Amino acid sequence: MSPPLTLHNRPRQVMDAITAANADLAEADRAAKYAKLAESPYRFFRGTNHLYWDDVWHDWRVALYGGVPETQTWLQGDAHAYNFGAYGHHDDAVRYGMDDFDDALVGDYQYDLWRLAISLVLDARENAGLSRKGIRKALAALIEAYADELAAHDQGQTPEAVTLETAKGPLAPFLEKVAAKRSRAKMLDKWTTLGEEGRAFAERPDRLARLPAHLASQLRKAIEGEYRRTLRGARAEAEADHFRVKDMARRLDAGTGSLGLERYYVLIEGGRDHEHDDVILDIKQQTPPEAWRLMNAAEKRAWRRVFPHEGARHAAAFGAIAEHPDVYLGWLHLGETVFSVRERSPFKEDFPTHKLDGAKPYRKLARQWGRILAREHLRGARAMHPDDPGRFARAVADRIEGRREPFVAMVSTLALSYADCVRQDYHTFLESMS
Repeated sequence: MSPPLTLHNRPRQVMDAITAANADLAEADRAAKYAKLAESPYRFFRGTNHLYWDDVWHDWRVALYGGVPETQTWLQGDAHAYNFGAYGHHDDAVRYGMDDFDDALVGDYQYDLWRLAISLVLDARENAGLSRKGIRKALAALIEAYADELAAHDQGQTPEAVTLETAKGPLAPFLEKVAAKRSRAKMLDKWTTLGEEGRAFAERPDRLARLPAHLASQLRKAIEGEYRRTLRGARAEAEADHFRVKDMARRLDAGTGSLGLERYYVLIEGGRDHEHDDVILDIKQQTPPEAWRLMNAAEKRAWRRVFPHEGARHAAAFGAIAEHPDVYLGWLHLGETVFSVRERSPFKEDFPTHKLDGAKPYRKLARQWGRILAREHLRGARAMHPDDPGRFARAVADRIEGRREPFVAMVSTLALSYADCVRQDYHTFLESMS
């Protein structure tokens, strides 16, 4: 008789992990999510962030250029190329950067850098058609730009944001186009209608669904009560009429990794000066970041002492990392479930990497990604250590100094190898569905 096989085989691990991660979804939601995962290796990578964290949580390579308390900062937690995009909120200024912090946590900077580098490889293969040499050059551009940005701000200076006025390379025409074709008025015209009884959500059965009366009543009370108490700054002082709920709807088929989580749009009065000054609040169920599962009991207890629930964690991360935190940022509970609340951006749009003309423009964009990620980490570290805002940058620079070339080589090799693994896992997933 042959000895029994262990479960240490990659295909079995991948499918068991995907099954466990999606076990609580309704059958229809699970089918919709699996259909998205099956679209491409990159989409699969986006929707299986839990696999990435399982793989890297105890990776020994993190100790080579970090792995100490000083190299920890607020992480985005799901850094990938298509988590960069145009955004803008209350001041109607268009910016470019990361604007999704659902998986944010405190950890070593390399976890974000590695995930972003892996996503670059997958995106460059699928959307830009770069050669292996072109991909290696783009990786080097990303990693070098990240290190350069930290070195430039090792005394804790405030980094410059990427805006319509400061954008360079392929980002400049992209942001100009976004500013020209998107606006708050156009967003409201897309999602709402203006009738005799005022503005309400439009009939969009593929994107929006009406709420049952009991849920609508519960959500309205939470907006007018708990949510308002979580606000900070000028919005906390706003008149009650500013938050008068005009309509509510369930948001359908949004996201990839978050597909199946509850999400709502709430239309509130906002200002009264203009026809298009109503505000759409995006209310999204928050679950622990993927790395939460991998923390030990002591780490989880320490985490909960600081963040009693995921709404507080999301708001703290957003406030620490974001260049311009949303003034509508807050949270609320519906029963035992916690939701983040923020304004829906009128300018949300991804950069179309498939339209880049060759390897050189892609490298320019990769440099921007590296700089933006470094700036996020700098802001996150400054929020953690306001008494010594340059501590994080100095710590990373000390570990890279004199070893820049092997640092770039290590991250590049990891990214290329892991992207190959993602492609293999993706085919395992496809075979399981056939």
